[in-house]
Amino acid sequence: MIDPTVRGAQAADSTQLAWLEREARGSLVGQRGGDRWLLEHLERGEAWATTIRERQAWVAHIGDVIVGYIVASFLEDLVRIDEVYVSPEARELGFGDELLAIAISSARQRGARTLDGEALPGDRNTKNLYERAGIKARLITVSTPLEPR
Repeated sequence: MIDPTVRGAQAADSTQLAWLEREARGSLVGQRGGDRWLLEHLERGEAWATTIRERQAWVAHIGDVIVGYIVASFLEDLVRIDEVYVSPEARELGFGDELLAIAISSARQRGARTLDGEALPGDRNTKNLYERAGIKARLITVSTPLEPR
């Protein structure tokens, strides 16, 4: 068994994070709501160092290899999980739970009163992750494209 290891992201992690982000974004293509999410959330790519400086980001790793990440924005008494992703090969080992636990702990330490996150409609893994941490759905957004008549 592997003990999940999580630490704060560092600028030196940017290359691995950019690669993992591409993997995460690729997994959303064709998922219900995924294509829309991709349009609304630009790829960080080379801007990971800026994200690490301006937001809170943590990485899950096995040795020197980053297998997951979580990015959170702190807005007064609200913390928003912007993204959470664990590579498929590292799932079911507790990395997602540890990433979310450190984000929640940091939110509490900063005096946040609310934590929000997002999951796509068919993304049972992310929904389960949030539910294991006691985070429940409070809003469901529905959408349909409108074709001109």
